Amino acid sequence: MELKTLIGEPWSDYGLIDSGNGRKLERYGRFRFIRPEPQAMWAPATEDWRADGEFIPGSDEDGGGRWYYDKPVPAEGWPLHWKEVTFQSSCTPFRHLGFFPDMAPVWDFMRASTADKPEAEVMNLFGYTGVGTLGMSAAGARMVHVDASKKSVAQARANADLSGMGDRPIRWIVEDAAKFVAREVRRGRRYDGILLDPPKYGRGPDGEVWRLEEDLPGLIANCRQLLDADSRFLFLTVYAVRMSALAIGELLRQAFADLPGEVEAGELTVREEARGLLLPTAIWTRWKR
Repeated sequence: MELKTLIGEPWSDYGLIDSGNGRKLERYGRFRFIRPEPQAMWAPATEDWRADGEFIPGSDEDGGGRWYYDKPVPAEGWPLHWKEVTFQSSCTPFRHLGFFPDMAPVWDFMRASTADKPEAEVMNLFGYTGVGTLGMSAAGARMVHVDASKKSVAQARANADLSGMGDRPIRWIVEDAAKFVAREVRRGRRYDGILLDPPKYGRGPDGEVWRLEEDLPGLIANCRQLLDADSRFLFLTVYAVRMSALAIGELLRQAFADLPGEVEAGELTVREEARGLLLPTAIWTRWKR
């Protein structure tokens, strides 16, 4: 399988300004932040990294750390825009800013895949704060948004209100994603598209445990049962560094061998504004018609 590269380009409210020496400098609306980035092993374009804040990681490998600010940054967050979507960005304890900007080319792909299908039925698993869900809704899809975090789904609904999409056909589900998908299979449901952005490890609202390497094959198999020859896509992104795009690509190829279409896999990247180089952020695979 030949690997492909998906490139996230800068837009008005987000850009990767510079990267290097294990860090990256980004702009989120009117604010600039520095965050750790192990993939940025090269030298930065410039030493002038003026920023409003920086996330300094803890000493343990499993996360931890905190934000340090050089200038005032509103704790409650500030609004950003992606196409028709308005959403709240903020400095979270988990080092990110309340959404994942490298997913923008994935959202574009999904919108293009269903452009000729009015009211396409699409499910966003591990949907977090809903920027992708709202981007699809703005393009006319009927959405099912699933996340185990009650807080994340509450923020996604708030983002829908910010975007003037509070009355759109979106089902907001607080549930373990694998459990919900299994129930949809039993109900005989079908979808035109499914997006999965699973964590390496997680817990459901009732204590369910998610382990990527162990649980992903079963989830993909169940998602396959929700799609048919008239469906348009399944898109999977993985941020676990020990997994290969070739591995998840083959997983999807076998699961979708009985459907027309093609399976692709590769790396997800963001284009740096300073030099145009590509910063890899995740691996992905997709089935598409």
